[in-house]
Amino acid sequence: MTSGNAKSILIADDDEDIRLALALLLQANGFRILEAATPKEVIIQAERQKPDLILLDMNFSRDTTSGKEGLEILTQLNKASIPVILMTAWGSIELAVEGLKQGAGDFIEKPWQKEKLLNSIHQQLNVAKLQQENQGYRALLNSSLESKVSSTWICHSPSMIAIEELVTQIAPTDANVLILGENGTGKSLLAERIHQLSTRQNEPLISVNMAAIPENLFESELFGHERGAFTGASSLRKGRFEHADGGTLFLDEVGDIPTTVQVKLLRVLEEREVVRMGSNDAVPTDVRLICATHRDLRQRIEEEKFREDLYYRINVVTIEIPPLRDRSVDIPLLVHHFLDEYSRVHDKSIEGISREALRVLTAYSWPGNVRELENVIERAIILSPENSLHIPELITHSNNKQFNNYY
Repeated sequence: MTSGNAKSILIADDDEDIRLALALLLQANGFRILEAATPKEVIIQAERQKPDLILLDMNFSRDTTSGKEGLEILTQLNKASIPVILMTAWGSIELAVEGLKQGAGDFIEKPWQKEKLLNSIHQQLNVAKLQQENQGYRALLNSSLESKVSSTWICHSPSMIAIEELVTQIAPTDANVLILGENGTGKSLLAERIHQLSTRQNEPLISVNMAAIPENLFESELFGHERGAFTGASSLRKGRFEHADGGTLFLDEVGDIPTTVQVKLLRVLEEREVVRMGSNDAVPTDVRLICATHRDLRQRIEEEKFREDLYYRINVVTIEIPPLRDRSVDIPLLVHHFLDEYSRVHDKSIEGISREALRVLTAYSWPGNVRELENVIERAIILSPENSLHIPELITHSNNKQFNNYY
């Protein structure tokens, strides 16, 4: 039996037996069922009935497995902002991935696994609920962008403002995020910001630099180990997934994870549980995953150094931070921010910075990005006389060379 407050699910499939089987399963779990057997019926039902979620078959023609019909319908459904879970019978990761790229929330394969299907449905409905509940919260955050300057996210350039606005939209959801950008652009800061604006803000944010972990310790670091699991394992150790339970796990330099560990990471993301080394028992885990890398993951996929299926699991939302040289308008804001911060830290009374020094800083290419700029300002404050800031001069004939006598 379904209650008056039951969530409605539109089953969009041309196979009557499939619709019946799904309807019986979902009704038994408290959902209200709508059905559509043709692409036209799907659009009509979506517009008129406004279901809470749509289970969409990728293929409505028996004589083809191209999935073209499902993708075309998905494009139209995106305008209605209704969560969509794709169904495919051919185990085609490429087809499902294309659907995810076009806006679907998840995909399942036929024949489906009951628990996996229900988990996916509940997850997508929860994401939609969070998005709805946080509309007022996001509106408040957006209103704070009127000055285009945040105490934690210093920006004035259109590209960075666009990122800030995107973050306020995705932060309240549990969508996995992949942050791309050169070293020093602020990927870890952006991960912190997403966590701070999320519904998990009062839970832990666990950060792991994957490039700093020895290859033989990846599995233990992420998933934990039991006592005696290997030589030197003298006690039980929980992994980072367990420590981040209920909160956010930030995997920096995710492109450096060995392929052997990538397989196990994919399983954790799919099953939402970890198995410690030396154990057969699964431990449930509830983690929002944010990953970052300066590497070209597409190229690493071609080189068979990164799994394509894992790439699409961690890449629900992509945010690419531009290098500082492409947003020089932000440099004066960052300079003054670091001046204030490090003047307090080092107990200096720096009155300001000259227009000429600011011009030199703005003209420099900053290969180390914001991290390099921060280092330059802090060191200048430390080495400068009281109330007078000395910025090392750039080689004037090329803004791509380092500071004279500085590095």
